Amino acid sequence: MFVLAAGVACADNERVLDSELHKLRVTTVAAGLEHPWSVAFLPDGKFLVTERPGRLRIVDAKGNVSAPLQGVPKVAAVGQGGLLDVALAPDFATSRWIYFSYSEPREGGNGTSVARAKLGPQGLTDLNVIFRQTPAVDSSGHFGSRLVFARDGSLFVTLGERQLKYFAVRAQDLETHFGKIVHLKPEGGAAPDNPFLLVPGAQPEIWSYGHRNVQGAALHPDTGELWITEHGPKGGDELNRVQRGANYGWPLVTYGIAYNGDKIGVGQERAGIEPPVYYWVPSIGTSGLTFYTGNRFPKWRGQVFAGGLYGMVERLQLDGDKIVHKERLLEQLDQRIRDVRTGPDGLLYVLTDGPKGALISVAPAE
Repeated sequence: MFVLAAGVACADNERVLDSELHKLRVTTVAAGLEHPWSVAFLPDGKFLVTERPGRLRIVDAKGNVSAPLQGVPKVAAVGQGGLLDVALAPDFATSRWIYFSYSEPREGGNGTSVARAKLGPQGLTDLNVIFRQTPAVDSSGHFGSRLVFARDGSLFVTLGERQLKYFAVRAQDLETHFGKIVHLKPEGGAAPDNPFLLVPGAQPEIWSYGHRNVQGAALHPDTGELWITEHGPKGGDELNRVQRGANYGWPLVTYGIAYNGDKIGVGQERAGIEPPVYYWVPSIGTSGLTFYTGNRFPKWRGQVFAGGLYGMVERLQLDGDKIVHKERLLEQLDQRIRDVRTGPDGLLYVLTDGPKGALISVAPAE
């Protein structure tokens, strides 16, 4: 049984929305969440939700929201920073390990960190920070950060390039973690198959580089490859298939422009730069990402669903590695979409981002 936290309401309102392939029943599972960022599905049917100001909560199937769990470390809740992604260990049912990323206040500024801890009845225990983005800098933007477990149990972590121009250029610099995807052993430390382990001066955790600010990530259900969505500048959000050791170009190559209209880098293509699978101009403000793998929406199976902070979820139909059709969903909600997940019950779940954000389920209405 959960105690409702002050100021957190439960809601059961629902509406039916049309889409090309399925009629959708959209239900608010829980409302009144403050800038929720990520949701994970617990084995008992409950939800684990992060709120960016630094709170971790449990939501039950009836929408009751717990008081903040104890044991969450202090976060740098500045700008885009705070408590970010959360993921269950593959063996969570027996180990009780959870992993979460957050902007950590440090000497010299802040940086994205990843911790793991055991989830107990009252909160977190046995907490250990297993990764820290280096160097720490004084910036309030572009922390990333999504966590995805590979099929072998290793962990991918997506990292932003810290936004400011003199930090962003270091997305091409292997001596920093700026604008990188890192690949870790579950207890921390570089995974043994990382491409730059033997490169002098390179950070050994790096898996790929040249990223701007990756806030969507998921494994392809057939290949097991990591796919991501990342923010472009003004235009140029990208969907990328992540290759070991590949360079994704930022800030040398982009389909966007600077916010003041200036050109960035050398253009849209360059030898040695991995091109995106798909890009958005104008931007949708890419956020959460999932491949739909459930059975409740049979016509959606295997398709990509990309959240957008500009107020939609975009359904992308794949033919191999090519996008052959797209459809915008949930625009009628008029809400920033922060996370998108396929639930174990086959429903699609989204988090809306705002001071009164919500956990929403999407079910077939037929």
